[in-house]
Amino acid sequence: MDLDAVKARMGEEIDRRADLLVDVSHRIHATPELNFEEKEAHDLLCGVLEAEGVETERHAHGLDTAFVGRAGSGGPHVAVCLEYDALPGLGHACGHNIIAAAGLGAGIAAAALAEDCGGRVSIIGTPAEEGGGGKVFQIRAGAFDDVDAALMVHPGGADLRSMDAIAIHRCLVTFHGECAHAAAAPEQARNALDAAVLGYVNVAALRQHIGPAERLHGVFTDGGQKPNIIPDRAQMEWYVRSPTVAGLEQLKRRFAACMQAGAAASGCEVELDWLEPPYADMVDIDAIVDRYAANAAALGREVHDPREVGGVVGSTDMGNVSYEVPSIHPMIQAAAPGTAIHTEAFAGHAAGPDGDRAVLDGAKAMAWTIADLWLAPGLLDEAREEHRRRLAERR
Repeated sequence: MDLDAVKARMGEEIDRRADLLVDVSHRIHATPELNFEEKEAHDLLCGVLEAEGVETERHAHGLDTAFVGRAGSGGPHVAVCLEYDALPGLGHACGHNIIAAAGLGAGIAAAALAEDCGGRVSIIGTPAEEGGGGKVFQIRAGAFDDVDAALMVHPGGADLRSMDAIAIHRCLVTFHGECAHAAAAPEQARNALDAAVLGYVNVAALRQHIGPAERLHGVFTDGGQKPNIIPDRAQMEWYVRSPTVAGLEQLKRRFAACMQAGAAASGCEVELDWLEPPYADMVDIDAIVDRYAANAAALGREVHDPREVGGVVGSTDMGNVSYEVPSIHPMIQAAAPGTAIHTEAFAGHAAGPDGDRAVLDGAKAMAWTIADLWLAPGLLDEAREEHRRRLAERR
């Protein structure tokens, strides 16, 4: 089929559903749900897909709030990832309502033309991106086993080719000592809080000697009960981040040594509980991003290189998907320039005019990129080769 004609028809499919897609975005925004609790969003999105005639599997991949819609019987297989969880206290300050509605629109438009184009599309609902790692569990359940490419857009304060998504592993650190009365018999105690403080100070010293894009940040979650009782237990939660999975493993070992040294110096013991799942860094495939950027330009959006205008640093389980299949994770402007995500200001924009425009433009740009992956000669082969090369460079 003629690629331009396919894109025109996809645009018409989205325009006909513009009010529906914006309403979906607003309804998810108005009912924020946390990790793995996104029951209303799950039912809303599945209900729309079913009403559109898309074959839909609810509660997919062993997760109660995951789902997948499928269309097409053969040919290149492209997945669109939808996120819809919120943040504690801030609601949709990351704009996942926009991600869900834009992905829904792109998926419906692609589903309407899949058979005509000889392609396949999966509309994958991925819960718990904000720390729960839904996509990681879905990968393990085979959700992306026969997928040729995966894409999503993330809202932000600018249109960017990518997010600086770095690898992360969370760690719960627990120190164990011996308690005693702080005035009557301090010599009988081994102070777990001292061990935790020493570990924290060790990390502060380590920060001088790590890479400029690496991150170590933690909080005390338990420091004892009363000042006159020397604590026999103390606990911290840490995030350890590095630009790549390989670098993360090295940094984790150095971090663990800091905690173990604090415990040894204070005569305590320490447990490091690395919380599942870790997030990989994002491997954005330029061959696909170039098509997305061209499609966004046709909608009046100039997609910038984050290295030139300043990017957004964070972590996402879409990085794990990008290690499995060629993937993209561009940012789409959904707020006033410079508005940071994970803020109350951004939450307001996510259901405002800028957010609504991002829903519709994001749906079209992704749908058109799916058409490119289905029909543009050599594009998928180019994406696969780049993916193979980029992963080899990270090992």
